[in-house]
Formats: sequence, structure tokens, C-alpha cells
Amino acid sequence: MSVHDTIGDFITVIRNAGSAGKSTCSYPHSNLRVGIAKILKSRGFVANCDEQSAENGHKNIQITLKYVDGQHAIRGINRVSTPGRRTYCGYREIPRVLGGLGISILSTPNGIIDDKTARKNKLGGEILCSVW
Repeated sequence: MSVHDTIGDFITVIRNAGSAGKSTCSYPHSNLRVGIAKILKSRGFVANCDEQSAENGHKNIQITLKYVDGQHAIRGINRVSTPGRRTYCGYREIPRVLGGLGISILSTPNGIIDDKTARKNKLGGEILCSVW
């Protein structure tokens, strides 16, 4: 039985496009991936994210990457909760990434949010990924 980790693949596409020096990358649309992309945009890790329709009628997420002094703005991005090992935490146990310089992205009952918003609203959930 094969298991596909679409969130992990989405993160890998962003990481690889940044290390290859690409200006944009795209991935098939899902509400979960759009939520992650919007958080990356709001926290300044990517320049823009748009939803576009492909010629076959399927929707894609087009991400415009951000570079600072020729270096990719995302220094590191990794998947925390995987299909084989889910990682949940309460709002008090949300880990701080690089002492608060990075962010954690969580899936909560109120949607996809970052760690700062989760602590403020006292929401726990599944930690999807960490970005710094």
C-alpha cells in the first residue's frame, strides 16, 4: 500500500525551487496547501501566492518565491507531522522555532494558522511544518 504525503511534497517543491534559484513554482490546488501558502506570504517567506486554472481545468497554486540579497528567504522548511507519525500539541506546548525567529504552521479546528495566532487564540492542533 502506497502512502503519499502531499504536504511533504508541497514543502519539497518550495524548498527545491528556492535552492535552484527559480522565481516561481506551482503545485496542484487544495485548501490545506492554500492555507500554508497564505501563511508563508503573510509572514514574508514568499512574495506571492495565486490560484490559477491549468489548461486541463484543474486548479494550481502558483507561488512566487522571495529572495533576500540573492539568497532564498526560506532558510529551512521541514515537515513535522507525517502520515506515519502525527504530532499534536496544546497551545502551551507549541514549539518555538529558532527561539521565535521561525514559525510553526498548525492545523486547528479553526483552520490553518501559525504558532503566534494559535497561542493568542489558545488553540492547539496538528503541527504541519516548521519554517525559518
